Amino acid sequence: MFQVGKGAASFRLVRYFTAASLVAFAAVAAAMVYFEIYEMRFFRDMQQSQARFFSDIETVYARQQNEAARRDLVALQEEANVNLTQLFANMLWEPASAGFAAKASAIPVESCRQAAAPARKACFGEIGARIMALPEFKPLDAKIFAAMRKSSVFKIKVYDRRGITVYSSEHAQIGEDKSANAGWISAMKGVPASDLVHRNQFNSFDGEVENRDLIQSYLPVRAGRDDLPAGVFEVYADVTPFLAQIEATSARLKNAAMENQAKLEAVVEQARVAVEGRTEIGSVLGLLALLWLIMFLIARNGQRLIDRHQAERAIVEQRLAQSEKMAALGGMVAGFAHQMNTPLAFSHNNVSLVLEQLKTLEASFSAELRSSATLPMREMLHDVLHGLEQMSELVVHMREFAQLDRAGMSDVDLNRSLKSVVYIARNIIPARIQVIEDYRDLPAVHCSASHLNQVFLNLLTNAAEAIEGRGTILVRTSLDAERVCVEVADDGRGIPEDVLPHVFERYFTTKPAGTGLGLAIARDVVSAHGGEIRIASRPGAGTRFTVLLPRTGAAALAKAA
Repeated sequence: MFQVGKGAASFRLVRYFTAASLVAFAAVAAAMVYFEIYEMRFFRDMQQSQARFFSDIETVYARQQNEAARRDLVALQEEANVNLTQLFANMLWEPASAGFAAKASAIPVESCRQAAAPARKACFGEIGARIMALPEFKPLDAKIFAAMRKSSVFKIKVYDRRGITVYSSEHAQIGEDKSANAGWISAMKGVPASDLVHRNQFNSFDGEVENRDLIQSYLPVRAGRDDLPAGVFEVYADVTPFLAQIEATSARLKNAAMENQAKLEAVVEQARVAVEGRTEIGSVLGLLALLWLIMFLIARNGQRLIDRHQAERAIVEQRLAQSEKMAALGGMVAGFAHQMNTPLAFSHNNVSLVLEQLKTLEASFSAELRSSATLPMREMLHDVLHGLEQMSELVVHMREFAQLDRAGMSDVDLNRSLKSVVYIARNIIPARIQVIEDYRDLPAVHCSASHLNQVFLNLLTNAAEAIEGRGTILVRTSLDAERVCVEVADDGRGIPEDVLPHVFERYFTTKPAGTGLGLAIARDVVSAHGGEIRIASRPGAGTRFTVLLPRTGAAALAKAA
């Protein structure tokens, strides 16, 4: 139901350094008691060993941090690409546009596969030309280019179940046979495959670009109830600025390690010179203690750098996940709303005009002829009008959910926003789950509507995932003297007591493939609005999330009403 679970423990440099250096200090002291005549040589060797040990730790850590950052970047981008793929799957495999995918997949290709090598490429090129000649191709291509231009997505390719490229933003590749591609094979087995690649030149939605770092993802597309994926999306997303930031952070860590190494070598040399003129065990031990203290301070400073880098990386990951999700949603909704509004209005007006003409025509018929000839037609046209009104309602709710006409903070009617969120969520919540809405009169809340909508949608989807059979989700708003209250409650399996204290921790997840960021981001968004989010749960009895927001902007809403 939620993303919780333990992430990887951070490397505690001070702890390991303290334990290792104390053991080494005791060994040196014991050796000097028994082998005083060898104290100078032993001291020098030990200091050099400690210096190498410290240097190796920093080197290994810098390498691990770089590898982990790249791995996390690939995982986060793959998750964003999964969301993007699901949005574009609606364009190709949902009933409203399934004609293109079906027609493209119906074009026979076996003769091309059996053709000799020189003629095979030309044969698949002809298949690509036939696909692009389909009447659905140009509107779909224009819609995709409009949605993706100026985004971080540089290229999109779509393969059907046969491995044939039925769509590519680089049109010359349409019709190619990629059934032997390892990424396509993996995705058709239901396993996404992603990799970080570098391209010196690359054709993107905005033209040819150079020297870009890209994450290439092969993602299965689910459509209908068939267990076999309906096709495979290949998405290239630009991560050049994020990779540059990772490299810059690695460089800073490397420079800090080199500076620490230089300081350590200088301290070792000073201690060696001081000890050379004195053979007393007490003096040597005193110098060792001073050296250990200095090294400890250096290690503690390194730990601060490590902790600060981890905190900065967590913030970057949070912003990346949120911005990619909102960018993909906003682009899709903007394109969808723009493409749908005009034909819907045109169709609605035409059907209404036909009904008016039908009334005029009925006046010239007898009652019996009028009933038998025009009644079925009138009922059919009314059904068409009802369908068009439902589509218009969907467009309105999608725009309201994404808040495309509102920038930044504004006075928002939370009841209206929640209705749109619930409307959108019903498309992904199973029919066996009933959603009950109970809205009380609320003042306006000064907030970022799109960010709060993401919070509420996350809570609704988590609640749905917690219900294994039939169940109920309650969405309720209320008001007290100081705050607006939004509750999302389910009667699902609940949260175990040992897990409950950790649900808002980053990277703590009970999902095998979860990121552990969903509830952490929700808490941060609510906190940024001056509110708080509470949770109450009992195993077997369900879970209740309560979002409390400051009560502000009542006059603004009343004036707008």
